[in-house]
Amino acid sequence: MNFQNRVPCGSLRPVDAGRMVQAAGWVDALRDHGEVIFAHLRDRSGIVQVVFDWNRAPRLRETARGLKEEFCVAVAGTVVERMPGTENPSLETGDVEIIATDLTVLNPAKTLPFLISEKGMTAGVELAGPGAVAEDLRLQYRYLDLRRPSMQDHFIKRHRIVKRVRDFLDERGFLEIETPVLTKSTPEGARDYLVPSRVHPGHFYALPQSPQLFKQLLMISGFERYFQIVRCFRDEDLRPNRQPEFTQIDLEASFIDEEFIYELMEELTVRMFAVGGIELPRPFPRMTYREAMDTTGSDRPDLRFGLRFVEATDIFRNTNYAIFQKIIQAGGCVKGINVKGQSDVLSKNVLQNEYAKQIVPSLGGKGMTWMRVAGGNLESNIVQFFSEAERQEILRRFEAEEGDVLMLIADPSYAVVTSVLGKLRLHVAERLGLIPSNTYCPLWVTEFPLFEPTEDWVTSCHHPFTAPDRVDFDPRNRDELLSLRSRAYDLVMNGEELGGGSIRIHDKKVQHKVFEALGLTPEDIAGKFGFFVQALEYGAPPHGGIALGLDRVTAMILGTASIRDVIAFPKNRSAYCPLTQAPAPVTRQQLAELGLLNLGGETVLPGMEKEGDIIDTLSWVSRIGVVESERSAIHAAVRQAERLAEKIQAIPGDGEPLFAVIDITQPPRPGTEARISPFVQSGELLKNAPALKGDYFKVANILE
Repeated sequence: MNFQNRVPCGSLRPVDAGRMVQAAGWVDALRDHGEVIFAHLRDRSGIVQVVFDWNRAPRLRETARGLKEEFCVAVAGTVVERMPGTENPSLETGDVEIIATDLTVLNPAKTLPFLISEKGMTAGVELAGPGAVAEDLRLQYRYLDLRRPSMQDHFIKRHRIVKRVRDFLDERGFLEIETPVLTKSTPEGARDYLVPSRVHPGHFYALPQSPQLFKQLLMISGFERYFQIVRCFRDEDLRPNRQPEFTQIDLEASFIDEEFIYELMEELTVRMFAVGGIELPRPFPRMTYREAMDTTGSDRPDLRFGLRFVEATDIFRNTNYAIFQKIIQAGGCVKGINVKGQSDVLSKNVLQNEYAKQIVPSLGGKGMTWMRVAGGNLESNIVQFFSEAERQEILRRFEAEEGDVLMLIADPSYAVVTSVLGKLRLHVAERLGLIPSNTYCPLWVTEFPLFEPTEDWVTSCHHPFTAPDRVDFDPRNRDELLSLRSRAYDLVMNGEELGGGSIRIHDKKVQHKVFEALGLTPEDIAGKFGFFVQALEYGAPPHGGIALGLDRVTAMILGTASIRDVIAFPKNRSAYCPLTQAPAPVTRQQLAELGLLNLGGETVLPGMEKEGDIIDTLSWVSRIGVVESERSAIHAAVRQAERLAEKIQAIPGDGEPLFAVIDITQPPRPGTEARISPFVQSGELLKNAPALKGDYFKVANILE
């Protein structure tokens, strides 16, 4: 076959009828009708049906009958229109097929670990693909998983999103400039991935968490507008939408303010989402950090639904309800949400026994107060403690109407109230189906605090290069530092942070004040940021920037369940690659070349002194104390385990582990009827359980 004459499978249409074509790809599906075999041939462009008819091409019989799914093949034949009634509307090529005159198996395929085909061979049949397959198995055979048309469509659209970003920023005068991947470790909020240097033994590069300092140096260099589609690395605890390595759309510009960033990024975001057929409303609304926390309990609010917090502390300032009275006197607050028209769903039993006693405590709250509107009055088990004036003000303030349900959280800590009520807001919205589908609500969150408190002092909320809202502050005054606002901004959509940035510090004196506020000594500054601080002395311009998480944005545009579906070769939830089995051990020779065999010198690691005795070692590793009287029994058990291990090693063969090395017997309990243990009835069995539910040991929910 001359591959230069190859046509894309998905390009054929009725106008091609009668044309001789050559196509190549993978066998997506097969259907054997005896004298005729139908096959779906798939390449990146789509799928076309190929017909192997013995009456027309008898020499293809044996080769065609040997085909299996995912064989890589080349075919030649004539394009014909399908017979009326045999069309397949689920295929773009469903009105035509290729009558094969030649077939070459380019490469056979082993039996597949999971189903790849997503298109049925008959009209109206859609196959599920590997949706029910364990994700680690999909990642182990990622090259097969990526053959699926739906997965390839993700990456085609990701490519188009990136191209649109590049084209737009080029229009606006931005230059794409690459920054180093091997750099110096600097504190940016997460742990660095370190790379040892062979040339400089005992010294390390760090993989960049972001190109922060380099893009600021490019502004000092006079490029004025920079961008980069950049790989970043963070050694942090993983969540469903995090990866140890990820991609950012990173940009920086000089002689600008926040309004420049808002206008630029709104236009860019609108164009990116248009690739997925999503039209975003403009202009994007803005909300300060304080308002976001005060009304939604989150710095990334989901505005697709209501349930905004209502401040109720002042209503109960002189209340007779003892719980509220005590909390307010302690400086606490009371906030609530109005769940409109859900009284029938949120019954008294659900509110009291599920939410107040179980759900809210699991969210970190001590309890919940609830009220329902019935017959124009408030109804709950605590309403009798409220005065008539308080009841009327509750109805007015919450705009409560017939059938509404009010949920209130009260606590001496403002942070607890907003956090718990924020989680409750999301829980209720998801449970009651209040979040509309295919709706997108972009939002700018602004005026973040510059610093946040720690037990000892303060730390940066963003990074130490973010400009404060004013420069006349005392770096030794903790209260003043905590009152500062930053010139930072986050782009948020549907409860997800898509990206964030800030106007940067360009004045050396202000930068030194921020470093001083963070407790850095002149030696610390010189050692960690000396090159950067020196650059600020050479006419650094005002500048600012932002970075968007490309993986996260793409996942939202395409509606995938995880960012792993838009990353070609992602790690799993344990930062492990089932495909390449990385991270993996390396040889001692490699470690020796890098000077890592005795990097700590004679330093003794914590607990190493316990290695002299096997029982002490087991005690230290398991964190279980061993008393002297138990040692002989544990020694006997360890010796027995060692003997069993020796027996296994002595078994001839391929070394496959056995299920057991001794006979397994399970003697039945006496009697034939099930009965509850008397220790359960007496409470003895579960007396040490942290929580009970009926006669069962209650365990914590397992959350991803």
